[in-house]
Amino acid sequence: MQHHELIPHLFRIEYRKIVSVLCKRFGFDQVEIAEDIASDTFLTAAQTWPLKGIPEEPAAWLYSVARNKAKNYLQRDRVFESKITPTVKSDAAALYEIDLSPQNISDSQLQMMFAICHPAIPPEAQIGLSLRILCGFGIDEIADAFLTNRETINKRLFRAREKLREEKIPIELPTQGEIDARLNTVLTTLYLLFSEGYYSASQQQTLRKDLCLEAMRLCYMLVDNPYTNKPAVNALLALMCFHASRFDARINESGELVLYDEQDTSLWNQELISKGGYFLQRATAGVIVSKYHLEASIAYWNTRKEDTREKWENILQLYNHLLQLEYSPIAALNRTYALSKVKGKQEAINEAEKLKLVTSHFYFALLGDLYTGIDNQKAKVNLERAIELARTQSDKQIIQKKIDRLLK
Repeated sequence: MQHHELIPHLFRIEYRKIVSVLCKRFGFDQVEIAEDIASDTFLTAAQTWPLKGIPEEPAAWLYSVARNKAKNYLQRDRVFESKITPTVKSDAAALYEIDLSPQNISDSQLQMMFAICHPAIPPEAQIGLSLRILCGFGIDEIADAFLTNRETINKRLFRAREKLREEKIPIELPTQGEIDARLNTVLTTLYLLFSEGYYSASQQQTLRKDLCLEAMRLCYMLVDNPYTNKPAVNALLALMCFHASRFDARINESGELVLYDEQDTSLWNQELISKGGYFLQRATAGVIVSKYHLEASIAYWNTRKEDTREKWENILQLYNHLLQLEYSPIAALNRTYALSKVKGKQEAINEAEKLKLVTSHFYFALLGDLYTGIDNQKAKVNLERAIELARTQSDKQIIQKKIDRLLK
């Protein structure tokens, strides 16, 4: 991998780790300093590696540079010297130490997750700040996730940072009761991170495995901690495993998205399917059924290769339950597809048209599929509208192929 490819890849993975450790070390009062040091570390790599070559261990090189930059900052910061140094003179070496060991990175990220999700911060700001600091999302990516604009996100993040300072929120794992109260926001953040990778819309990429794998890594972190190993966490990890099992089948050799019905099932990763089953079983330990339980169960049935009535009836009932628990337009559309498999296309058309999701290309693409074979002219009109609304080139290509088939 060339340096111009490696540095963005490492930025996505390592930036958030460095920021988490530095935030824990400096406190939220100086979160911008932590972000600046992390960004400057990658700028140094971009300036150095083309001249001197990529180091043997790039991540270790980044940690070393970040550690040195942080030490330099601490040593020259007069406020830090005057307010803190006198109280810790007995351990001057430890004063400037920056611990970027794997254990401290893991602990720092876990603690940051829950610090950011403090109830003093509005929920949408919690998720936005988590995506920014913990996941390394750009402002445009966060805006896409919230279906809003850059200005709104920038204002939201600014207010959230100010609130963290005002409340003097410590970066530590909270009490068990507070963990339970904040866990849903943490899971929402990881869900959004995985979804941005799996259904990538903010860049011209169909699948961004790095985001999906990072979401899974953070979710594994929650499962491995006895205080956060809850049924909903296991359900979310099961959902991720089931979806990740189809990575290789979702993209063809040309980098184009392959729809579920057309995937080569021999490419599905059986090990990940088994892991998904394991975590879904662990998720049944509690009495509360979360949306992650239902979505993971739907994903489980979608790993069953046989196109049977039993499969689609189960999926339909799960969508019915999911929509009662938490309505979403995408879930409603997906339910309509399952309905077509159980009760036929005409009934599904009747249900779909009641949704009137006229700003969604998924809505018109589904109607195009449902009308195919019933009224091909209506199918074509809906598919053409879907192309107009589609945001990525990959989605446009898939829809165009459907139109081409109609015209044959």
